[in-house]
Amino acid sequence: MSKVDPKKLRSFGAKVDFGQPAMDYSTHRAGFPPVFFERLAQRGYLCTGLHAIDLGTGTGSLARGMAQHGMSVIGVDPASDLLKEAAKLDHATGVSIRYIAANAEETGLPNASADLITAGQCWHWFDRPRAATEAARLLKPGGRIVIVHFDWLPLRGSLAAATEALIFRFSPYWAGAGGTGLYPDWLSDLAQAGFDEIETASFDVIQTYSHEAWRGRIRASAGVAASLCTQMVLEFDAELEALMEMYFPDDPARLPHRIWWVSAKRP
Repeated sequence: MSKVDPKKLRSFGAKVDFGQPAMDYSTHRAGFPPVFFERLAQRGYLCTGLHAIDLGTGTGSLARGMAQHGMSVIGVDPASDLLKEAAKLDHATGVSIRYIAANAEETGLPNASADLITAGQCWHWFDRPRAATEAARLLKPGGRIVIVHFDWLPLRGSLAAATEALIFRFSPYWAGAGGTGLYPDWLSDLAQAGFDEIETASFDVIQTYSHEAWRGRIRASAGVAASLCTQMVLEFDAELEALMEMYFPDDPARLPHRIWWVSAKRP
């Protein structure tokens, strides 16, 4: 096992660039599962003809799920490489989504133009107070925001926990370890921005990954290809492959995940 050489890092504390691992992000990051969209539809949040804006859309996982429910969707993300991958996935899925390269805090979209705002796996990357204010501006009165996460659970002795320990060795300033899949601070963000009827929900699922897919999923994380130089990514990937072969040989691997969301209404 090699030690981290800080000189090989792009820079500690530098802005994470998800355009770097765009292909891995598109290929290996599991999108939100159908059961999540079914639960939103049961609550009346997803309906044919409604207009949605997906902030931090990445490769469009949330946006496609809403489009498949008959909604008109705009995906917003500053990473143009991710938006290109999103458009390819849309074409393969048979949906049409409009994408714009912009920040969640300042989209440039019209006031009161959306029935639903979503943000999947990304709220922590935003200037949260500004993003919440922008979401309130974009929503029609009575419209809703849904902030959602789909996180692996690093249970003791699990592949996820071992992977996190390895990421830390290569990227010691990574802030993504030890998560519970719960984000209570997001409720305060929405309350401060004037939202009401704030509620949360969660459920756990088992997500399967082949060894190849798990390596790709981890390369696409903030602590690896979005933060490290190319040589460091190659070294990390080789060590993760060896770790799985030695200690977690089951292929595909079964990893516990948690889906959690908070929703709120604009008065």
